[in-house]
Amino acid sequence: MKFVGIVGTNATKSTNRQLLQYTQRHFQQQATIEICEIKDLPAFNEPEDRTAPVAIQQLSDKITAADGVIFATPEYDHSIPAVLKSAIEWLSYTTRPLINKPVMIVGASNGSLGTSRAQAHLRQILEAPELKALVMPNIEYLLGRSLQAFDDQGDLTYPDKVQELDNAFGEFIDFVDLTNKIMPSSQFFEKSKQFSWRQVTGEE
Repeated sequence: MKFVGIVGTNATKSTNRQLLQYTQRHFQQQATIEICEIKDLPAFNEPEDRTAPVAIQQLSDKITAADGVIFATPEYDHSIPAVLKSAIEWLSYTTRPLINKPVMIVGASNGSLGTSRAQAHLRQILEAPELKALVMPNIEYLLGRSLQAFDDQGDLTYPDKVQELDNAFGEFIDFVDLTNKIMPSSQFFEKSKQFSWRQVTGEE
């Protein structure tokens, strides 16, 4: 399988980036994971022609070609970073590659709770009508005390969290297989891509 891993921050040093890098290596026999950065993407500005900038189109194409997407998000003020929200807004407003795309959410934080509030918020965002991602249910991977979680080789040092990640990733692969079998028709997909709130309110 081929997955895209999105680093949900523009921070130079990030344990969420480390988590994705570890995941990429740890599961290399099960899937290919391409890690994508969003730190250099332009800020969302709602262009009238709904054309995606080159960098957004490139990210969108990678998501479209992937079997699934893994978001790794920090938690800032009980929510996701603004840079991640901006990237998602671009995808929602222009190309909409996340429609019916299986998604797994993970997060690392130096706090003991991991990124539980941010993950809940991100899940809510990804289920919006303009996005309609298929977020894997009943799985939260929360890596707390993340500043001490990786050794000099970038390996995860908490055995319980390694096992938890193994279980979560295995369930994600099963989830991707299942969604591929029950995927709605292409006609439904195209209809979803054309959704707009103006239609809902009768302005179109």
